[in-house]
Amino acid sequence: MIKKRRKKISIWQMLALGYLAVIITGSLLLIIPAATKDGSSTDYLDALFTAASATCVTGLTPFNTGAHWSVFGQIVILILIQTGGLGFMTIVSVLFQLFGKGLNLSGKRAVIASSGGKLSGLSGLVKRIFIGTAACEILGAALLMIRFIPDFGPLKGVYFAVFHSVSAFCNAGFDLMGWAGYESLTHYATDPLVSLTICALIIVGGLGFCVWGDVFDCRFRFKKFQLNTKIVLIMSAFLLVTSTALFLGFEWNNSYYADYDFGEKLLVSFFNATTPRTAGFYTTNPAYFSESGYLLTIILMFIGGSSGSTAGGIKVGTFAVIVMGMLGAFRGNKDINIGSKRIEYSLLSQALAIFTACLMILMVTTISICAIEGDTANFKNVLFECVSALGTVGISLDVESAGGAIVNFTSTLQPASKAIVIILMYAGRVGILTLAFAVASKRKTSDIRKPVDTLLIG
Repeated sequence: MIKKRRKKISIWQMLALGYLAVIITGSLLLIIPAATKDGSSTDYLDALFTAASATCVTGLTPFNTGAHWSVFGQIVILILIQTGGLGFMTIVSVLFQLFGKGLNLSGKRAVIASSGGKLSGLSGLVKRIFIGTAACEILGAALLMIRFIPDFGPLKGVYFAVFHSVSAFCNAGFDLMGWAGYESLTHYATDPLVSLTICALIIVGGLGFCVWGDVFDCRFRFKKFQLNTKIVLIMSAFLLVTSTALFLGFEWNNSYYADYDFGEKLLVSFFNATTPRTAGFYTTNPAYFSESGYLLTIILMFIGGSSGSTAGGIKVGTFAVIVMGMLGAFRGNKDINIGSKRIEYSLLSQALAIFTACLMILMVTTISICAIEGDTANFKNVLFECVSALGTVGISLDVESAGGAIVNFTSTLQPASKAIVIILMYAGRVGILTLAFAVASKRKTSDIRKPVDTLLIG
């Protein structure tokens, strides 16, 4: 008898299925009555939504995290956030090492694909990720304790500090401030200690493990950095500085800023520029932004952070390649030159594919949710929600519910709309390219090339 050859799971399928398994496991834990404060069982779709949001480090939620979930439920969410932030395959790699086993080649490649780095240095990369993550989160928690322990007491203050430090570093945006009766971090809008600590955690987590690894390996000497590290650092700094200045100008006369002096306005503007890079916290309610501030937030959410990091979006590297490719095309250059280096046009093709795919996904999902919700939702809220989900940001605009209460837009969505948002969050965390490679069948490329023709463009 001829034995059928077992079909091997590809690296990309391994990553996609791994995140899906974590989400489903988390959702099953969140429907347990012990996961809620009132002891009732949460509707499965809402539990699935929350688990997907936590694993995909997004932050969108149908419930107020601090008010709805018990300590058990919050710890489940925290574990999902940490798993999603570190990366599913990174966790698997560590578990294999703890049990004295090693990953096979496909598993090792999956870790590299999800976090970056080189195959030869996988063991060192995983250790660096864990040590770096622990160091950042412990330092962040220690700084937040300075403020939270006096405000909430010793036990609750430590717990709040740890939770928000992990959530910020992983760019998740889940907060427990509803437990204290606050709205996200608005109570600490003008507090430099809390605001700057959260911002620092978001930025460090959003830059990525390999970027920081390269920075430390080169002992902070910029000239020796890899091209990817240079581009990520330059683009991230440019986006932060530019968007801070723009928020300062756009929201200068905003009623939210009315009682702030210049330093406080600058601090709040810096936070507003940092958090759309896939974090989800806010010190200024985005529902009260000017139209310019609203659009700037959408642009920042769409771009996101760095590849191989805890951030989402199309990534700053993708954005940089598209911009440099555009400038090269306008100048009539045959190559895409960045400094003293040249990058292949195939990379530009992939960058444009990601950009176009994300735009098309946003168009389809925004239209779909608008059709499902009908007159109960306006285009502005739906577009913001979809970009926030795909960019794994987690900011949602406040709306007035049918009962007249002010709630976040996520909680008002119909079940079908919530299912669409779950898919967006999943696609944003796993990655458009990863999903495309996961579902694509393996086809042999023909050596025969078709005749060249042309199209009119521009």
